Amino acid sequence: MAAHDELDGPFEKRYVALGDSFTEGVGDIDPSSPNGVRGWADRVAAQLIENDDTWGYANLAIRGKKFQQVLDEQLDAALALKPTLVTIYAGGNDILRPVVNLDGIMERYRWALEKLVESGARVVVFTGFDSGKAPMFRATRGRTAIYNEYIRKFVDDLDLDLVDFWHMKHFQDWRYWDPDRMHLSIEGHILMAKEVLRVLGEKDEIAEPELQDPPVSSLPERVFAEAVWTKDYLYPWVKRRVTRKSSGDHMTHKYPKLTHRIW
Repeated sequence: MAAHDELDGPFEKRYVALGDSFTEGVGDIDPSSPNGVRGWADRVAAQLIENDDTWGYANLAIRGKKFQQVLDEQLDAALALKPTLVTIYAGGNDILRPVVNLDGIMERYRWALEKLVESGARVVVFTGFDSGKAPMFRATRGRTAIYNEYIRKFVDDLDLDLVDFWHMKHFQDWRYWDPDRMHLSIEGHILMAKEVLRVLGEKDEIAEPELQDPPVSSLPERVFAEAVWTKDYLYPWVKRRVTRKSSGDHMTHKYPKLTHRIW
């Protein structure tokens, strides 16, 4: 390896994160970070770099992206960075659509994972979250279960690492979620970072997230809160679906090139 090569040096180890809002870090608000969010992947990268300063990090994930967009816009860019570690979680935005060809998506997912494995990278994938206790997303629980069965098969066949989001039942606590109820909160991203580091077998010095006591609210307060959530979050989300717009339109990759400086 050339000591001064712009791509490979000084990064002997190269972590590239792919996906949508989950991996971009939406919900983990940090005005000092690119796109105004930090997220579990940035936190994992920071710990990896703390453990070993030969790590470089790129995050290509952008909120709102459907599965094919992740492949079209991120896969080749990731491979060009010659990753030694890749995390990828995609397809959640497709599952939420009224109609989805899940078998077709997962066939392409396997192809993408094979490409990543062939590159020599260690690949980490995620099962989908169990939405059985989330009223808005309960109807998609069956789709997510099918998605997960595919993921588990890919893990067995391709020797991937798995972060089993479905069985992380502590995430049923809404304090780990953003007020929009669609993305992890700061505390949720911290907890996910710790889980990814555990799967990787890496030293984890990230402090445990501290949860506030849940507020005690009356029925009128809960009804008012539901109305506010509908106006502030549900209605804009539905409007974007109807108008075929995305929250990620005009967004750019947080860290398109390998770096060890994470803001």
